[in-house]
Amino acid sequence: MTRDGRRRAQRRGLRGETLAVWYLRLKGYRILARRLRSAVGEIDVVAARGGTVAVIEVKTRPDAAAAAEAVGPRQRARIARAARLFLAARPEFAGHAVRFDLVLVSPGRWPRHVRDAWRARDGAGE
Repeated sequence: MTRDGRRRAQRRGLRGETLAVWYLRLKGYRILARRLRSAVGEIDVVAARGGTVAVIEVKTRPDAAAAAEAVGPRQRARIARAARLFLAARPEFAGHAVRFDLVLVSPGRWPRHVRDAWRARDGAGE
């Protein structure tokens, strides 16, 4: 992929994340963090509603099926490790349930929120 292609993809992804954040707010979620980077991984969005903290991966693709398939096991493991670090630094969420969600963004459609899209195997969120 060319440098211009990467930039366009980055901008498209950022627009998708912004749309996902507004969509989640409309659904009653409080955004705790966005574009959270650490040495062990990156989290697109961390949001809370009620007694649940949702660690959310946003995928922007031409269609929802392609977006849903874009999160593989290695990426899920990195997200889970980053979530564990985030939660360790935020003791106020110790009693909350943790869930790993996807928000799928495709052109011309409302975002699709997939709650509890996967379970962490390394103990993050459990």
